[in-house]
Amino acid sequence: MRPTIAFLFLGVASLSAADAPLRALLVCGGCCHDYAKQSVILRDGIQARANIQVDVVISEDKGTKPWFPMYENKDWAKGYDLIIHDECAAEIKDMAFVGNVVNVHKNGLPAVNLHCAMHSFRTGTDTWFEFLGLQSSGHGPQKPIAIEFTDASHPITQGMANWTTINEELYNNLKVFPTAKPLALGNQDLGSGKNATAVVAWTNDYHGTRVFNTTLGHNSDTVADERYLNLVVRGALWSCDKLNAAYLKPYAGPQGRFETLAVPAKPAKEAGAGDPPKK
Repeated sequence: MRPTIAFLFLGVASLSAADAPLRALLVCGGCCHDYAKQSVILRDGIQARANIQVDVVISEDKGTKPWFPMYENKDWAKGYDLIIHDECAAEIKDMAFVGNVVNVHKNGLPAVNLHCAMHSFRTGTDTWFEFLGLQSSGHGPQKPIAIEFTDASHPITQGMANWTTINEELYNNLKVFPTAKPLALGNQDLGSGKNATAVVAWTNDYHGTRVFNTTLGHNSDTVADERYLNLVVRGALWSCDKLNAAYLKPYAGPQGRFETLAVPAKPAKEAGAGDPPKK
């Protein structure tokens, strides 16, 4: 009788482990966006739709070189099943630092990249863009974007309908890498008979690691849009190979970590200490 009981307990444990929540880390902060608001929208929106516990690390730095000290550690992502990059950090160019960021993904950790993550880590090489699967250098005016799903058969986009955003930024496409698979195009009416079209959602095969990306999400009302959150959640679960009924359900566990990184103090001389008094 004991072996049977042991087997039953093992079966229950295995089932429980198979359905255990995914652990995700949302990293955000930097220039030009309301990350204090959007980080909460994303965390709560993801957890309401998927069995994912979302930890948040947000930098209060509003510049283009926000401080993320964990990236100085090669094992910074240990314990996570998914990283959601939502940084806006164009001026972080240190190759060793950026190498630490991408290497965890090169070694198999799935990722989701949102909006200004596409304009981050501009090292002068393709290191970051190869991870994304697409290179963008800028955007046009804030105007509505008509979104057309070009691959309705992909698991991420199945059942999703085309829609038009509120005023948003359409990121250009300088280069689409061969490892990328576009899922949606965005078209923006620029006025005077001019239009701009670019890929706005795609997947990337990064050395065998699944990566989902969307350039949408500048404004908080877009981030809070049910259609946007559904797209991000389906991309997140797909990247983890968990886009199924067991994970398309709300997360019911304890709230994850929310860490705010203060702007580092400037060195005394840089801050002005020691300068002669002004006359």
